[in-house]
Amino acid sequence: MAKILMITGDFTEDYETMVPFQILLAAGHQVDAVCPGKAAGEVVATAIHDFEGHQTYTEKPGHNFTLNATFAEIKAETYDGLVIPGGRAPEYLRLNPEVLEMVKHFFTADKPVAAICHGAQLLVAAGVLNGRTCSAYPACEPEVRVAGGKYAPLEMTEAITDGKLVTAPAWPANPAWMAQFMALLDG
Repeated sequence: MAKILMITGDFTEDYETMVPFQILLAAGHQVDAVCPGKAAGEVVATAIHDFEGHQTYTEKPGHNFTLNATFAEIKAETYDGLVIPGGRAPEYLRLNPEVLEMVKHFFTADKPVAAICHGAQLLVAAGVLNGRTCSAYPACEPEVRVAGGKYAPLEMTEAITDGKLVTAPAWPANPAWMAQFMALLDG
């Protein structure tokens, strides 16, 4: 099975972190969840973003998510795929040069990448979207377009694959998003 890197941080979206982590483990993959500046056994706070009829999502405290690997010890080249959850974490992760280099590695090496919701902010900051079709939380559409990407306005339950990149707008797409990502891992 594949060895997967999940880069996350505080205030990652609960369902976009825990559910893919568990799905990939259940499918027999090794998943190393890391956060810059944190070690295995430490936790990141999560937030639950819900769609309750307002102009944007609402936010509630989520569960603590325990990291199982140490950011300072990982080497991107040893992984077969990358998962980028959404939430607010990508806002500050995109400012970390090491994170951006890791993201770029997966595109340069043509390895599968799964990004959801605000995870597109990391793809934009890494400069890897030019000419690619990408879905994301709708508020990220201008960033995707400015980065040279083609924004895919999907239903919240849908995902899209462009080459080795699988993207989706939000956690309701977890089944489609993970199914497409795992198909790339298996292919």
